[in-house]
Amino acid sequence: MSSSDTVRFRHSQAIPVAAVIAFFGALPLASARWYFLPVLLVPLALGVWAWRAGTDADPRGLRLRALTGERRIAWDQVVELATDPRGRAVARLDDGREVQLPAVRGKDLPRLVAATGQSLPGAAQ
Repeated sequence: MSSSDTVRFRHSQAIPVAAVIAFFGALPLASARWYFLPVLLVPLALGVWAWRAGTDADPRGLRLRALTGERRIAWDQVVELATDPRGRAVARLDDGREVQLPAVRGKDLPRLVAATGQSLPGAAQ
C-alpha cells in the first residue's frame, strides 16, 4: 500500500509555532531557579502533541495518533461516522462505543469516506 492511499488529518500548524514561542518565552523563568525547569516541559509536550496527533485513514482502516500512542481501527468495526454537538468527527463502533477522531472536523467527513474507497450514499458518481 502506498502512502498516497492514506488521507492524513492534522491539527493547525499554528500550534507548533505557538509551542516554540512559548518555549522561548519560558526560558527566562526556567533559568531563574532550577525548580522552574519543568515549566519547559509544557510547551515541549504541546509541540510534540501538535506535530504527532491526528487521524490517518486508508482503505484498511483508521489510525488515531495521540501524544504517546496510537490506535488502529479497521473499517469493519466502524458502524457510523458522525459529528458531535461541537462539530468534531466521531466514529461509532460495533461495540457501541464512540471514538473521537483527532483533527477531523465534520466538514472533513467526505474526505474521510473517500479514503475507504467507497462513496457517500446519494453522491454523484
